[in-house]
Amino acid sequence: MTSDRPDPPPYPRPDTRASDAERERVAERLREAVAEGRLDMEEFDERLESAFKARTHGELAPLVRDLPAPGTTTDVALAADASVAGREVGGSAGEVSNWQSRIGREPATSKGAFAFWGGFGRRGTWTVGRKFTAVVFQAGGEIDLREARFEDRDVVIRCFTIMGGVHVTVPPDMDVEVRGFGLMGGFGEAGEGAASPGSPRVIVTGFALMGGVGVERKVRESEKRRLKEERRRQKLEKKADRKELD
Repeated sequence: MTSDRPDPPPYPRPDTRASDAERERVAERLREAVAEGRLDMEEFDERLESAFKARTHGELAPLVRDLPAPGTTTDVALAADASVAGREVGGSAGEVSNWQSRIGREPATSKGAFAFWGGFGRRGTWTVGRKFTAVVFQAGGEIDLREARFEDRDVVIRCFTIMGGVHVTVPPDMDVEVRGFGLMGGFGEAGEGAASPGSPRVIVTGFALMGGVGVERKVRESEKRRLKEERRRQKLEKKADRKELD
């Protein structure tokens, strides 16, 4: 006996209502895209606002279709990014890091830096060598590890400063140890945090003469954007609720 009832469609229809989790997954993909330079801030703001206003899968799918990620409505609905999944199961203050994908996957793009009467900067997405040596003389340097990748799980950053300084910025959930020595200067650490499982082990060491090396724990820019977007989403939802009541 056969049934005349048609088989259900293999994928959700474009007019299927989208959930909060699906909207957040699209927003997370947009955050990654702007961090990678695939979207400028104007495009990012426009798409993000559209994502939080979207009511159906058909409205969500075009927002990520041209990005290097699954672009069908089904994938938008079902493909949870690892960082979003981690946050849903209880990440600490949103500081969820997919360390496994950032350690030991590629060779170092930088193993050292030097500055004389000037400065240097290592920030954004870059790969830190197992040993990174920074030398500054009457100059300054910035080493930002918040979005960095790592050649190995164990990393040693050696800083040598003479009448200058080096500022090292790390996320709150990174395992960091400061060991340096200073003469008429010093090494310091600021901010609070606790190492998360799988974090790289970073040792900051070296010597400072009439200068200093500072290590600061600071929230990632992507996390700042997420919190800002969350507030914006809540405002948009309140506006939408008021319109429905009217």
